[in-house]
Amino acid sequence: MSDDRPRDFDALVIGGGPAGSAAAAALAIKGLRTALAAPPHRPLGPKPDSRTAALFGGSVDLLRNLGVWAGLEPLCTPISAIRIVDDCDRLLRAPEALFRAQDVGLAAFGYNVPNDPLTDAIRARLRALTPEVSLFETDGVAKLSLDANGATAVTREGQELRARLVVAADGRRSMCRQTAGIGTRAWSYPQSAVTCVFSHSRAHNHVSTELHRPAGPFTVVPLPGRVSSLVWVERPEEAERLARLADGDFRDTIETRLRGLLGTVGDLGARGLFPLSGLRPDTFAANRVALVGESGHVIPPIGAQGLNLGLRDAATIADCAAEARAAGRDVGGSDTLDAYSKARQFDVSSRLTAVDVLNRSLLADSLPVHIGRGLGVTALTWIGPLRRFVVREGMQPSRGLPSLMRGA
Repeated sequence: MSDDRPRDFDALVIGGGPAGSAAAAALAIKGLRTALAAPPHRPLGPKPDSRTAALFGGSVDLLRNLGVWAGLEPLCTPISAIRIVDDCDRLLRAPEALFRAQDVGLAAFGYNVPNDPLTDAIRARLRALTPEVSLFETDGVAKLSLDANGATAVTREGQELRARLVVAADGRRSMCRQTAGIGTRAWSYPQSAVTCVFSHSRAHNHVSTELHRPAGPFTVVPLPGRVSSLVWVERPEEAERLARLADGDFRDTIETRLRGLLGTVGDLGARGLFPLSGLRPDTFAANRVALVGESGHVIPPIGAQGLNLGLRDAATIADCAAEARAAGRDVGGSDTLDAYSKARQFDVSSRLTAVDVLNRSLLADSLPVHIGRGLGVTALTWIGPLRRFVVREGMQPSRGLPSLMRGA
């Protein structure tokens, strides 16, 4: 049976995680002929994704505007408050801080969203957007050629796809980024994250808790019912030990660390183990390629910034390409790419820097660093206007939000 789908597009998205899939949907909704080239999504495979993502208001509005939120919402949980506890057991400790969404005029800061159902929901929406979107399920792109006239990608199955704009969503080792000649600065941390979903006997009351510990944060985020997701950052050797523990020992360890906050730990989901690293590019777009998600930034799982940044990438490239198309310009031309890179520069760089500084402050043995961190948390606790400003800006930029991330 022949495949009579088109092979020429305005935009070609390579990589099908949540950020790439959202970029394809956003581009199509903005009126661009779009293709997504990505492996099939197999959430029920041998290693299901145990991670979740805390998505803030603009990200949830994007999912609403893409038409995926209604079916996804029952699997998600609102986050009505964030608790930060200094659990470093040092001489000087910061006071416990509790930030409530109602303090900044919100019903919730956002929602905790499981990664696999999120990708499933966006992929289903892409299929419903046919013929605006053509979905090519592939084992990968073997070759990408870029020139003044456009881009040509050849999949490992031999399909040739042509486009004016390539949206690189192919991860931290992005082949697209390398082909475009975009350099990066990458670094690693002496940390790994253990992830898991677990049930517990006490209600979480929609509060996310972050215990700041010498090796990194221990974070539990609410899910529907008496269930929470865990991101536990530790030194690599300790993280590996935790990941290998028998279920009973792991339950006991979580209960001990939480000091009874969520009661008795029950069922455990699959555990994941992820080394922590960082990456920032020299530019966010060049030579017909725009970077979204982890092809353009890698950030530790602190402060729930990673996927929120990736979804803002997706919505922003859709705006830039749509504006170029409406003005009769090349959607993959230098003007479009420069506008996108400029739009993403401050948002991404400022959050990478803030998370890096916070993470390194936990790892540092310097007393002045600990005093500074403690004073900062104290100021956020007691100075209302500062707290409200930091909380709002921490969730998303107050200015320049892409059109698809604005509420009705």
